[in-house]
Amino acid sequence: MRTSIATVSLSGALTEKLTAAARAGFDGVEIFENDLLASPLTPEEVRARCADLGLSIDLYQPMRDIEAVPSEEFRRNLRRAEHKFRLMERLGADTVLVCSSVSPLAEDDDALAAFQLRRLAELAEGFGIRVAYEALAWGRHVSTYDHAWRIVEAADHPALGTCLDSFHILARGSDPKGIEDIPGEKIFFLQLADAPLMAMDVLQWSRHYRCFPGQGGFDVAGLVGHVMRAGYEGPLSLEVFNDVFRQAEAGPTAVDALRSLLVLQESVGLTEPPAPVVPTGIAFAELVTPDVEPLSEILEALGFARTARHRSKPVDLWQQGEARLLINTGPAARRDGTQLAAVGLESPDPAGAARRAEALLAPVLPRRRAPEDAPLDAVAAPDGTELFFCATDRPELPSWTGDFEPTAHKSPVAHESPAVHKSPAVHKSLVAHESPASPNSPVAGGIHRIDHLALTQPWHQFDEAALFHHSVLGLGAQESVDVADPYGLLRSRAVTNADGSVRIALGVGAAPSADEGGRAQHIALATGDIVTAARRFRDAGGRLLPIPANYYDDLAAKYELGDGELEAYRELGILYDRDADGAFRHCYTETIGRVFFELVQRDAGHRGYGAQNAPVRLAAQHVRRPVR
Repeated sequence: MRTSIATVSLSGALTEKLTAAARAGFDGVEIFENDLLASPLTPEEVRARCADLGLSIDLYQPMRDIEAVPSEEFRRNLRRAEHKFRLMERLGADTVLVCSSVSPLAEDDDALAAFQLRRLAELAEGFGIRVAYEALAWGRHVSTYDHAWRIVEAADHPALGTCLDSFHILARGSDPKGIEDIPGEKIFFLQLADAPLMAMDVLQWSRHYRCFPGQGGFDVAGLVGHVMRAGYEGPLSLEVFNDVFRQAEAGPTAVDALRSLLVLQESVGLTEPPAPVVPTGIAFAELVTPDVEPLSEILEALGFARTARHRSKPVDLWQQGEARLLINTGPAARRDGTQLAAVGLESPDPAGAARRAEALLAPVLPRRRAPEDAPLDAVAAPDGTELFFCATDRPELPSWTGDFEPTAHKSPVAHESPAVHKSPAVHKSLVAHESPASPNSPVAGGIHRIDHLALTQPWHQFDEAALFHHSVLGLGAQESVDVADPYGLLRSRAVTNADGSVRIALGVGAAPSADEGGRAQHIALATGDIVTAARRFRDAGGRLLPIPANYYDDLAAKYELGDGELEAYRELGILYDRDADGAFRHCYTETIGRVFFELVQRDAGHRGYGAQNAPVRLAAQHVRRPVR
C-alpha cells in the first residue's frame, strides 16, 4: 500500500521534513497547518517541491471546532473553511481533516453536527475537496470513532467521510472490530500511531508520547486488519506527536518511521519481505582500542587467551570457552578510546539475514576485505554498532575464523585460592593446578560464553533500537524498565531470542546529556561459579568494582543465603537478585574507556539482568574514574 507521514512527526523546517520523508521512501505526506504557516514557501512552491521529491500531498490538517455550534459561529466557520479550501487548491491537497469539536460553544446535538458537516461538505465539494471527520479522544461531545461515523452516516454526503486514527481509538479502549461495519469508501483516511501504555490524561499522552507502530503497547496491526477488511484503499499514514522525534534528526526518524510501516504491512499480510532469520548465538564481540595493554591485562586476568590474529588487519582474537572477543587496534580505534564497535551474530542463514535487514532499510555496510577473507555481511544498528551475520566453523559455509591465523600463546594458569568458597549454594569449585588449558575448555570457575551485551543508545534512538532489533533481527522485546541513576532516570529494554543464547540489553538516559558519548557499554560473561571466577580475577591482578557495605546489610534482610555466601559476596563485590525462576549473581570490572565487563552466574530459568541492583552499580561507577 501507499505510505504517508504527517509533517508534524518529524523535526525541522517544512523543507527538511519533506526531504527526509522522500529520501526514506514515503509516497506522500500530510501537511500539518503549523508547518505551512511557518514556511517561507508559498503553497504553490510547497506543491512544486513535493512534486519534485515524488511526494503526493495526501491530507491537509487540522481544521478544528467546526460542527454543532450556534448558527452565527457556524457562519464564521464556513468563512474560515472557504479560505482554507482556496489555500488547499493552491497546495494541491484534496482531503482535509476535521477534528471533532472541543469548543465550549459546541452543543451535544448529533443532528446539528450532521447538518453542519453536510453544509461543510457541500462547500468543499465545490473546490474538489473531501472532508474526513475524526473523533478526537478528548472531543467535547464526540470522542469515539463509531460516534463520529454515525454523524457522517446521518449527514449522507459523498464529500464527507471519516478519518480513523489508531491512537484516538485504542487510547480510549474502543473495540476496533466495529470498523468493519463502515463502508470502505467512506473511510477517507487512516492515521496510525502507537504509544506506551500509560496512566495519564489522554491529551498529554497524545501530544507527547505517541510513537511509531511496533514501538508501543497498542495492537495497531489488529486495528489495521479491521480497516483492510472494511475495504479501505487509501494510504497508511503516520501521525506521531513525540517530543523526542521533534528534537531528533529528521532523516533517521523518517527511516525508522517507514520501517515501522513495512513491518506493520508484513504483520497484516499486505507484503511478504524476506522472513526474519533469528540469530542463534553471539559469535563474537569486537572492541576497538587505541591502547591494548590495559584491555589485555583485564582479559588475561579473566582467563582469556590470545589465540589468533587476523591475516591482514590489526585484529586479535581472544577466547575462553565459547566467548570470543576481537580486539581491533586499527585507525578507527584511535578516535574515541576503547569501545564496543561490532557484534558477530551466529546465523543459520547469513545471506537471508542480510536480505531481511536490507529490505527493512538497515544500511548495509561496505567492508574492506582481502580476496581470501570470508564474505561477511554487515549492517549498522541505529546506534552505529556494526552487526555481522556469521557462520562459525560450519562446514557448509565460510567461517569468519578462517581469516585468523593461530598465534603461539600461553593460557593463564589457574591457581587454587586458599580461600575458595565452600558453600554449595554458590557452586563450590576447586581450580586445578594444570598445564595451560585450551581456551575452548574453560577450567572450573572459567567463562563459558557471552551471557549478554549491554548497548547504550543515543537518547533519541531508544524506541528505534527496540523496533530495529525486533523487526530486523527477529528478537523478542521484553518490557521496558526504569533504572535510577544518581544523576537521572535511565531506561532499559532487553531483546532476546527464544532460548536466551542471544541477549542484548538496550539502555538510554531520559534526556540529552553532555556525557552521552561517554556512557559505558558492557559485555556480560557467563560462568558457572562466580565466586571462584571473581577470586581468580582478583588474584590475577584484576580490579573488581567495590560495592558499599550498606548493600549487603540490605541483602541480608531480603534473603536467607547459605553459610558464608553473604560474606563471599561482600568480599568480592558480588550482587544478587532472585525471582521465582532462580537466582542471578553478578559483579563488575573497572571501566576501560567506554567498556567494562560483568561476570554473571545465571540460574537456568532466570531471564532478568539484575535491574534492581543497577542503581547500586551505577552509583559505584560514578565514584570510580574509568581507565583511559
